[in-house]
Amino acid sequence: MIGILVLTHEDLGDHMIRCASHVVGMKPPQLLHLSVFPQDDPDAVLTRAREMIKQLDSGDGVLVLSDMCGATPCNIASRLTQPGKVECIAGVNLPMLVRVLTYRNEPLPVVIEKGLSGGQCGVMHIGTEPCHAN
Repeated sequence: MIGILVLTHEDLGDHMIRCASHVVGMKPPQLLHLSVFPQDDPDAVLTRAREMIKQLDSGDGVLVLSDMCGATPCNIASRLTQPGKVECIAGVNLPMLVRVLTYRNEPLPVVIEKGLSGGQCGVMHIGTEPCHAN
């Protein structure tokens, strides 16, 4: 199973995990968040993130989901990357998180592709008719 670390500004990751747990009906295993606050030393956060990666990796790899490309959480995530073992996606949203949780028993490249497609397809203009989940 692919481990998932949600690395975000402040408590966004914690809230996203709670929402995703609601959607999937349980708190998924091997899923953690790491918050980055303005006063945090990025090197200290990186050290904590590396510890969490070890905790999450059961041998199938870890996917790090970060909120905004170019911001501190994403810059920290980029320093965690180990191709094929620890991969990162920026721009996490709830559809992306639910999608990677759904497909996390697949190989890491498949989980990345599903996460990207879920994140992109989850952003749409809606009208007056109700939306239906895909």
